[in-house]
This record gives sequence, structure tokens and C-alpha cells, in this order.
Amino acid sequence: MVEIRRATPVDTGLIAEQRRKMFADAGLAAAEELDEMTANFAVWVRPLLEDGTYLAWLAEDGARTVAGAGMLLIGFPPYWMDAEPVRAYLLNFYTEPSHRGQGIAPRLLQLALDEAKRRGIKVVTLHASKFGKPIYERHGFTPTSEMMLRLMDA
Repeated sequence: MVEIRRATPVDTGLIAEQRRKMFADAGLAAAEELDEMTANFAVWVRPLLEDGTYLAWLAEDGARTVAGAGMLLIGFPPYWMDAEPVRAYLLNFYTEPSHRGQGIAPRLLQLALDEAKRRGIKVVTLHASKFGKPIYERHGFTPTSEMMLRLMDA
């Protein structure tokens, strides 16, 4: 039986390692790039876990952590979709291959959405992987007009 709990700052290394696995599974970066990202992410996320700006959930099957999810609360200018100056950004949704297809990711997503609603947040954004896109679409997420420029490529 998979149990889900809120992560604490003690879980920083575990959350950073799940992020590494997420990008490794997607084949998006070389090992040395992932090493640097993982170390930098751990340093970045710990104080955010401490102050509650980054919320995370971990799914455990016995003593083994098999999935996780995060939600970053970011300052965002008030606008017509939400006059409040905060937005929820979902990230680091990862499920171990052995536990995929068991409904864990949708449970984690619902916990994050429930927390956003509880806080009065009206807009939740994310960048979906090919694995996660169908789950997000089933929960009502739609594509936006966001564009990106990587300055190192310009």
C-alpha cells in the first residue's frame, strides 16, 4: 500500500535525486549536467522547503520512496485570471518505473491542486513531460501560449 506524506527539509536530498531521475528518464541531459543540476537544486530547494514556498509530497511503498511531486508558490503580477499576487507552479512529478500506472501521480496531482485551492490560488501552471501530459490533461490543464528563448543559444 502506497502512503503519501508531506516532505520536510530533511527530504532535500531525496527530492533532488528524484528530479535527477526525472530528467535522466526523459533523456534530456548528460550525466555531468545532471550532477551539477542536482547539487544546485538541493541548495536552492532546502530553504524554500523550510519557509513553505516549496511544498512537496512523497509516496512511499513501505520504506521505499517511489514517487514525489512539488509545488512552488511564486510571486506573480495580479492580472485578469487571478488578482492575487501568487501562482502555483507544479514541478518534480516523478514516479519510479516499477510503480507507474498505479494511480500514484494522479493522487499526488490532486493533493497539490487541493492545496492550491485551499490557499485561494486560481492559476496553476507546469511544464509537462510526454509521460505526464495525459494525466494533466485529464485534470483540465490546457496548453498556453508560453514561448521560450534560451539566451545561450541566441
